Order: sequence, then structure tokens, then C-alpha cells
Amino acid sequence: MEKQLISQDTINRVVWKACDTFRGVIDPSQYKDYILTMLFLKYVSDVYKSKLTEYLARYDGDMQRAERAMSRERFVIPKESNFDYLFEHRNDSNIGELIDVALANIEEANRSKMSSEDGSSIFRNISFNSANLGETKDKNARLKNLLADFSELELDEEHLESNDIIGDAYMYLVSTFASESGKKAGEFFTPAEVSTLLAKLTKSQPGARICDPTCGSGSLLIKAGKEVGNNNFSLYGQEVNGNTWALAMMNMFLHNFDNAVIRWSDTLRNPKLKEGDSLMKFDTVVANPPFSLDKWGAEEAANDRFNRFWRGVPPKSKGDWAFISHMIETAKDGTGKVGVVIPHGVLFRGASEGIIRKQVIEENILEAVIGLPSNLFYGTGIPAAIAIFNKGKSSRNVLFIDASKEFENGKNQNKLRPQDIEHIVDTYRKFTETNPANGVLEDKYSYVATLEEIKDNDYNLNIPRYVDTYQAEAEVDIAAVQAEIDQLESELAEVQTKMREYLKELGY
Repeated sequence: MEKQLISQDTINRVVWKACDTFRGVIDPSQYKDYILTMLFLKYVSDVYKSKLTEYLARYDGDMQRAERAMSRERFVIPKESNFDYLFEHRNDSNIGELIDVALANIEEANRSKMSSEDGSSIFRNISFNSANLGETKDKNARLKNLLADFSELELDEEHLESNDIIGDAYMYLVSTFASESGKKAGEFFTPAEVSTLLAKLTKSQPGARICDPTCGSGSLLIKAGKEVGNNNFSLYGQEVNGNTWALAMMNMFLHNFDNAVIRWSDTLRNPKLKEGDSLMKFDTVVANPPFSLDKWGAEEAANDRFNRFWRGVPPKSKGDWAFISHMIETAKDGTGKVGVVIPHGVLFRGASEGIIRKQVIEENILEAVIGLPSNLFYGTGIPAAIAIFNKGKSSRNVLFIDASKEFENGKNQNKLRPQDIEHIVDTYRKFTETNPANGVLEDKYSYVATLEEIKDNDYNLNIPRYVDTYQAEAEVDIAAVQAEIDQLESELAEVQTKMREYLKELGY
């Protein structure tokens, strides 16, 4: 009998069905924490079971040899931490406690992988025994249903249609709840289309070190890695929020990026990606940092031990240039590329930000500024832009693109279509590969500016200063308009005459 493979749609349906377990009990933004943790537990359990079966067959049922081989596999799963064990005990009165213990034991058995530098684990903020899930009887019924939902799936690699299917189910849930979580969602997830665009614009070569210093749940970092085209790259990230760091760690495991290095800490105040006493350098640095972050650490920046803010210290109420400065300093000298999502204010605000912007422009590392449509991001309707910096830039020109008019209009959120992404990327590649002369590259869409032009604009990078999107109004045919007015007035006079006749007949 041919083995039935599990499709992406099947897994998505099951994990969405599992959401019903928690509806009306906890906030929808918390569903993902429980469901994704259970998805992860089922995945590692099924992979472990499949590998153990394989080794037992190889060693003629010798459990000792099989377990010795299993100790060198991706994950060690203690017997009472296995999903099947928990499913067998789904009717126990302390099932919530059993799940919590199972997760703790998995962490302990895989401490080098599943813990941060200070020993904090990825399941530290999740409890299936929490009173938040209701009174004991109700909570136990919910957890029983949750285990039953996931028992329908076989998530070992042999049963899956593709290697990405588990990670994509994870991304499906995170993106779904990002759209429901409003403003807070921007802290852990960048819309898939924006991630794809940024990954293509900064496309890394084989062997690259790729970093996202504000990695959230890791979606952008993973997209940037996949853009390489093979597995010859390494991923690095840092995330300030503990819960989101845990999501990023699980995301990496579910996408088979077990060697990704994801640190938990504040990138600006306490960068953790280091080599010795120096900041680690990367071939590609991508990020969607929080827009205009207040209280980002300006009071400490002047004495930064890594000298990241030598161009100037950004204002304490707007951390945009602080993140950009960090990214530029961690890009490899002579070759590194940076791609960052920014609010438009970064392009033209003055004072200390203007000083930093001028310095960066004069260094000739700014390569492109791309204006995006409004309402692309969760929790904010303001339009954003992408800035590309290149330490290996070959010309002294800067590309400006106004892509704000090309998108799919959504009910709650706009979306970049494949053709919109392709238009931006093709325009950028035409600029970098052919080095065109300054001037209009595509009418109403893109323009190549010289450093002298930018200097003449007082280092203001506001896109409308370079891309002329003015649409002339159609010429008005005065004679035709007057004729239409005359016709309307004649018709009106006839109507008024008839109205007077009707009123006279009625005695008015």
C-alpha cells in the first residue's frame, strides 16, 4: 500500500482546528504559543520515533545500540516527553502538569540547543498547567482535544510532501495571528511579501553569513537564507523579547536550521553576536526594526564600547538611525550589504539624524531607496521604505524607486503581488548590473541620482524630490463644456416650465 503523504493544506487545517480548543478562553494572540509548542513537540517526537525505528531495523532490534546512535541525532526525546506517551495519558487528571514536565525534560536533554546563554529555555513562558486555561476539568478537556487534534498527523520526514511543510505551517499560524494582534504583531513578524522582497534585494552568495539583529520570530532571516539557493550559509539573529526569541528558536528547528545562532538580548544596549571582544561581521544584514523606537539607549550610545555611533548619536525618542548604524557597522568592510525597512522620516528628518544621514551619503555606501505602499505592515497604516547600503558599491549614484502605487488592495491590509516584487527587484538589478547614467530610469517609477544632486538637495532623500510622479490633468475642452452647460440649462428651463403648469392646474 502506497504511503499517504501529508500536504501543507492538511497540516494547516489541523493546526487551525486546534485553535478552537482555546477560543473564548485566552486572547487569540496567545493561541500561537500553545499550538506552535505542541506542533514542535509532535514534530520532534515523530522524527525521533522514525529514526529509532530505522536504527532498530539496522541493528536487528538491539535497543542499546539504537539508543547510542540516537544520542547523536538532532534531538534527544526522553520516553515520558514523547507525544505518544502524552496522548496515551490524555485522560489523566494532571495532563497539564505532564505536558509541562515533558517540555522541561526535553529542554534538559537538549540544553546546548534549546537554551540561551544565561540558561533560559525556549519553553520558559509557556505552561499547559496554567489557570489561564480554565478550571481543572475544563482545562483537561481542552488539552485532551489538543492532543487528539495533533495525533492525526505523522510529522516525520517520510510522511511529508516537502521538507518545508512544518516550518510553513508554523509561518502560517504566526502570520495569521500577527494580522489579529494589531500593533504588537510588528514586534515578531514581518509580512511574508516584504520579507521576500528584502531577501531578493540583498541576495546572499553561497557561504554567506546572514544576520537579522531584530529578528522577531525569524521569518525574514529564513527568507534571506533560502534566497542563497543552497544550504551553504549560516544564520544569526538577536531578539529582545523573550517570548519572541523562543518562537524564533522553534522556527529555526522546524525549518531544519539547527545551527542558527539566535541570541536573546537588546541589540543596541547589549549586542550578543560577537567574536572575542569585537562585533561579529556579516556578508548580509537585514532587518525590520521597530519604527522610531523611544528610549532606545541614547544615553549610553556616546560611550558605546564598539564605537557604532561614531557618525553621531540619534535622538533618544527615535532609534531608527541607531539600528541602521549598528547594521552598517556589522556588515563586512568592502563587501557587506545591508537591507532595512524604515519609516520615511529617516529620509529627511534634520538635527542629529540629518548629520548621520549626510555622513553615510558622503561615505558612498547608500545604494538604493525604495518607497513602499501604505498599510503593508501589521498595526500601522503609514507607508514605509527600504534602504539598501552596500560597502562594495561600484558607482557613486543612488537609485530611487517609488513603488507606492503598485499593490493589491486588501480589506484590512495591503499586499505586494509577485509582479510588484518582480518590478522592484528587476529595476534594482538593472541599476546594479548595468550602472546606468543618472536621470530617469523608468518614467514615474525610478530615478538614478548622483551624489552631487543629493548634496544639492541638502542630503534630503525624500523620494518625490527625485522620482517625478506628477500626473498632468487632461486638457479641458472649454467649448464642449460650455455646450454641455447650455444644454443642461435648456433642459432645466423646460422642466421648470412644466412644473409651473402642473402647479397652476393644482391651484397653486
